[in-house]
Amino acid sequence: MYVFPKISLRPEVENYLKESFLNEEVVSASSQQEAERNFETLLLRLSHPPLFTTVRVNTHLGSVEHVRGLLLEELQKFGGSSIPVLQHPALPDVLLIPMTGPRKNIERQQCEVIVGAQCGNAVLRGAHVYVPGVVSASKFMKAGDVVSVYSDIKGKCKKGAKEFDGTKVFLGNGISELSRKDIFNGLPDLKGIGIRMTEPIYLSPSFDNVLSGYIFLQNLPSTVVAHVLDPQPGEKILDLCAAPGGKTTHIAALMRDQGEVIALDKILTKVTKLKQNASLLGLHSIRAFCFDATKALKLEVMDGVDGAPPFLPESFDRILLDAPCSGLGQRPNMACTWTLKEVTSYQPLQRKLLNVAVRLLKPGGVLVYSTCTVTLAENEEQVAWALRTFPCLQLQPQEPQIGGEGMLGAGLSLEQLKQLQRFDPCVVPLESMDTNSLGDARREDVIWLANKDCIGFFIAKFLKCQSTERKVSRK
Repeated sequence: MYVFPKISLRPEVENYLKESFLNEEVVSASSQQEAERNFETLLLRLSHPPLFTTVRVNTHLGSVEHVRGLLLEELQKFGGSSIPVLQHPALPDVLLIPMTGPRKNIERQQCEVIVGAQCGNAVLRGAHVYVPGVVSASKFMKAGDVVSVYSDIKGKCKKGAKEFDGTKVFLGNGISELSRKDIFNGLPDLKGIGIRMTEPIYLSPSFDNVLSGYIFLQNLPSTVVAHVLDPQPGEKILDLCAAPGGKTTHIAALMRDQGEVIALDKILTKVTKLKQNASLLGLHSIRAFCFDATKALKLEVMDGVDGAPPFLPESFDRILLDAPCSGLGQRPNMACTWTLKEVTSYQPLQRKLLNVAVRLLKPGGVLVYSTCTVTLAENEEQVAWALRTFPCLQLQPQEPQIGGEGMLGAGLSLEQLKQLQRFDPCVVPLESMDTNSLGDARREDVIWLANKDCIGFFIAKFLKCQSTERKVSRK
């Protein structure tokens, strides 16, 4: 059931995506009609949230069974004992919590609150509304009022407005923790909960400050990445674009915190957050640096901080490149205002980073490339480019294989496409989810739904078969 319109894109961006999804290879393998139907389904799926919340257990501090028990206790406070917590059969450190929705017959209130699109997306994943996300509130709103919350998906509402008649999407009802005056005339650093959601369209537990040392909220495909990388204790691993640290901390946990995980990001606040996450999760093998990953390669020995970037060629056993991308697989996302120039700007950057990653990887080492977008140019075309540009690379099968195979259109063989993982939200039709009906469903059917109904994502795994370097000069 679709309750929201399809994602709003600039016409040139939608046409660009459509050309990719209706390319000659795709249409030849199915039909024009089926390709068009899949593309329209994708646009609708992107505006709706996944039907499961994915929780990764920090196995460094506790067993999955123990943390699952703690989580069930917390969920009883939220909605009773009826909320199930399922352990993923192929991802042993991942727990799945189904969401209920879209819920019908929620009575809309006279008092309205408008939130920004990003805040609205978070509400659809179970968050409350925090004060910075509030854009507008009815002039008579007082603390304790029951209010209806709407998302300003096109960013047209003026901050502090008393009413808004533009395009808005209903997200559910909540109780105001503050008055309108408190929100808009308060201190600039007011950051607490503004609206506590009580009747959201999609009902999902809020995990604010819940078991923060034991669990980490991630999208399902993001939890697959570190398993595909398969880091081993004692190895030296590089996470080239690491913030906010979900995959970095997962890598360290899988290594049992034995070895070295170097994490780079060029934004200082993100690096600070990554360090905080590592500390909270009790992981000591992570060293995070504020550094531009495109400059992480040095070609000669120089004086500098021991172990700090840049690095000499062939220094790492395994490298993760979770590349900066257009992010067009994120869900829910009701509107993207990016221009075509912005959407297509990532391919050159990704190739620079791939070049650095290949040269920093030891012979026999593993490189995993991933994105959270659905474009052909940033995914399968990058794999084809890498295989042409670096003869030392061989595409590898992935374990676990949870996503579908790669998309046609980049000139890759069918065998190569089977070695990729593309998580495509249009695979399963949107349906209402009711936790009470899970008891009637087969467990394998529920897991299948969780595997398919996730964000758009892509993973490729390479093996470096031979050295790319001559002997480094020493000065």
